[in-house]
Amino acid sequence: MMQNCAGLPPDLVGLRACMICSLIKTPEQFVTDGCENCEEFLCLKNNKSKVFECTSVNFDGMIAAIDPERSWVCRWQRIDRFHRGIYAISVSGKPPSHVLRDMENRGIVYRSRDTSQK
Repeated sequence: MMQNCAGLPPDLVGLRACMICSLIKTPEQFVTDGCENCEEFLCLKNNKSKVFECTSVNFDGMIAAIDPERSWVCRWQRIDRFHRGIYAISVSGKPPSHVLRDMENRGIVYRSRDTSQK
């Protein structure tokens, strides 16, 4: 039985990826459950405008992270400390400056998930 598993998207239409951790869900899943990895500071739950502000429809690839702590792929993608779920390999875009400031104030280091500019 899977515990602490981010809800899997029911289909591939309209998926979005969190710009902070790259977790992939539908907009409805982000609004209903938030982001299992970033909810403490992003507060996406019940906030549709914040979901569209902090997630992106532009992402490349998908990784199914079933046992992130033991997966070399998850370590390589820097998602080995995150919840189980589906993750993007690269997420285009950058969170708004107020979100980045809040993260910095909390001592959270932002690492871009956008590999298109490297």
